[in-house]
Amino acid sequence: MTNRAVPDAGTQIEIYRRMALIKANDERSRKVIMTGRLVMPYYSPRGQEVIPSAISVSLTDEDYVCTIYRGSHDQLAKGLPLKDLWAEVAGRTTGTCKGKGGPMHVTYPTKGIMVTTGIVGSTMPIANGLAWGSQLRGDGRVTVANFGDGAANIGAFHESLNLASVWKLPVIFVCQNNEWGEHTAYDKTSNVRVADRAAAYGIPGERVDGNDPFAMYAAAREAIERARAGEGPTLIEAMTYRFHGHVFGDQDAYMDKDRKARAMADDPVPRFRARLIADGVASEEQLVAMEAEIEAQIDEAVEFALASDFPGVEELKRDVFAEELN
Repeated sequence: MTNRAVPDAGTQIEIYRRMALIKANDERSRKVIMTGRLVMPYYSPRGQEVIPSAISVSLTDEDYVCTIYRGSHDQLAKGLPLKDLWAEVAGRTTGTCKGKGGPMHVTYPTKGIMVTTGIVGSTMPIANGLAWGSQLRGDGRVTVANFGDGAANIGAFHESLNLASVWKLPVIFVCQNNEWGEHTAYDKTSNVRVADRAAAYGIPGERVDGNDPFAMYAAAREAIERARAGEGPTLIEAMTYRFHGHVFGDQDAYMDKDRKARAMADDPVPRFRARLIADGVASEEQLVAMEAEIEAQIDEAVEFALASDFPGVEELKRDVFAEELN
């Protein structure tokens, strides 16, 4: 396509800031777990930093995002405060859900982070509901549904695309295709591209290099503008690669070592960093200062979380059962 949107210098720097934040937060999360300061399930997003960063710069706080239990990168890119995130994954009362959701169920409506679900593929029908509400209210919001390539083979994917197409819902379906559905390679489960399935429902579908900030930004910007204009949904298949196993502790012996090594050697975070400097968009000193600030924010967030209280026993039934009113 020609005449596609190109991020200006300020937007490029902001995309990189979000990418650097995701990378640094992931590295700290794995370190904190390995040193025993926290015991929790953790799903690394390393390798997939570009996708939500290049999408979220074109969203507002009012726009909605639904993501899955592997979605810490989607949450951070959308603006989830670090203290609230760390307190939640640490199971503390100061977390986004008072410590009762944990790392797999983070919600923060203030930034449009409406649900993080542990059910594969469920972001799509939930996103349709949010988008339908926006359509009925006429509030101009769009909803992004993030999911993995494994979820593209379940019924909710097809049902959601069909309904979104029929009702022209303002929703963007983003398949973050990291080539692995848990422990199963994508080419073992499907002979077609995810993006090509959009044609069956009469909506635009595009496969894009999910590790290229410019390509990802252009595709997302078009989909968001289309949704805001009332022209209906778009399916984006963002190609990327998962640097680590499905869950922390997974030794990823099932992954092709050469393919993984090539992907990690082409790490999109330092690659984009180098491009910003080479193009004169940012200086080395500017980026070093930015990265140092991110590390300081993470330091503060971790200590805040670990110093916060655990929920009391009175919280066991609260937000679960209806409470009697006196």
